[in-house]
Amino acid sequence: MRYLPLTEADRRLMLARIGVAAVDDLFADVPAEARLPGPLPDLPGHQAEFDVERMIGELAAKNVSAGACPSFLGAGAYRHHVPASVDQLLLRGEFLTSYTPYQPEVSQGTLQALFEFQTQVALLTGMEVANASLYDGATACAEAVMMANRVTGRRKALVSGGLHPHYREVVETMARATGFAVDVVQADPFQPGRLQVEALIGRVDAETSCVVVQNPNFFGRLRDFSPLAEACQAQGALLVVVVTEVVSLGLVRPPGEMGADIVVAEGQSIGNALGFGGPHVGLFACKQQYLRQMPGRLCGQTVDAEGRRGFVLTLSTREQHIRREKATSNICTNSGLCALAFSIHLSLLGEEGFSQLAEYNHAQAVWFAEMIGQVPGCRVINDSFFNEFTVELPMAAAELVEKMAEFPILAGVPVSRLYPDRPDLDNLLLVAVTELNRIEEMEVLIELLRRWL
Repeated sequence: MRYLPLTEADRRLMLARIGVAAVDDLFADVPAEARLPGPLPDLPGHQAEFDVERMIGELAAKNVSAGACPSFLGAGAYRHHVPASVDQLLLRGEFLTSYTPYQPEVSQGTLQALFEFQTQVALLTGMEVANASLYDGATACAEAVMMANRVTGRRKALVSGGLHPHYREVVETMARATGFAVDVVQADPFQPGRLQVEALIGRVDAETSCVVVQNPNFFGRLRDFSPLAEACQAQGALLVVVVTEVVSLGLVRPPGEMGADIVVAEGQSIGNALGFGGPHVGLFACKQQYLRQMPGRLCGQTVDAEGRRGFVLTLSTREQHIRREKATSNICTNSGLCALAFSIHLSLLGEEGFSQLAEYNHAQAVWFAEMIGQVPGCRVINDSFFNEFTVELPMAAAELVEKMAEFPILAGVPVSRLYPDRPDLDNLLLVAVTELNRIEEMEVLIELLRRWL
């Protein structure tokens, strides 16, 4: 009776009230060929609740989660420590149950939190304005390209081969749906970063609406995009810089200082756990001059009739998002709770703590990369990186990852998983290191590499 409170008498009364004799009569208009002749043979029959829990638990136990063993997974989603105080503060009723803040008179707390979040994102990215978040980094990237199309009046995006394949695929999906061209430069992780930037500069022309790059890129390499920004400005195109590991902004020169016009990032690393793929939080920032073309929500600071400080949603009313092709974006909300977690965690760290976290991540990765480079047959191909780098192995990376998982150690992400049609990349392994990786874990992985290779 917990989930099905109606008795048999209740059901008979309801059927009689609508004038049918049995539940099957409600499906009389469904053709016989569209109906199942009986229960699906591959599904078990109904079971007691504790039997279902046991079965689901056994299925879940077959997975190896990133928190259950040493993990060096990255490739766009990173395992960082989230203080317990973040979740505790998120559970406060005014945050957890608050309604969408269209009525500022009853939503000042939520609006102020979003305003502070925007301020933090603008500071991190080195940009002038930021919105109140998007769904995740990949969709934010697609929104940035469409925004560039609106600003420039052009319909061609030049996409670097160093952009995360998932982000590129989302951009290509939006291109097919909304009618713009995507010119993708083939990924070449072995090419020096300077040459990659020069190749992009040579392909920017008068038809390019934007150039999309990532820093650190998918293979972990860091680059200075200042020359590319100048080339874009000379051709009237916008530079979009993507950051998938937002902790890097505690140490790496921010995109805004390189001349980026739009910066998008995945904010999952701060305040948000991996969560088996989500939810995440997309960060979006741009130059002041493009403010009115920015997608999503924007919280602004104002004063009320009595001169008191207050906060409101501005330049992006709810009605805009039902205007079909006239709207700047079809996103109607934001990842509010994830953005709040981001803001709480970053506030707890403070500016100095955030920089120290970034420095520690980088130092850990440098030590591990040097150790891996000493294993016969292994080569770190990066000339620069933050906390993630690419290792060339003498065997297929996917095969090595499977062997390591039996130990269990999650040794990294095989590049072939995201580039299945590029056999020349089969031996490449992405390895990410954060503050949660202990030296002892790295030493075990190094020892296993020596033994197996």
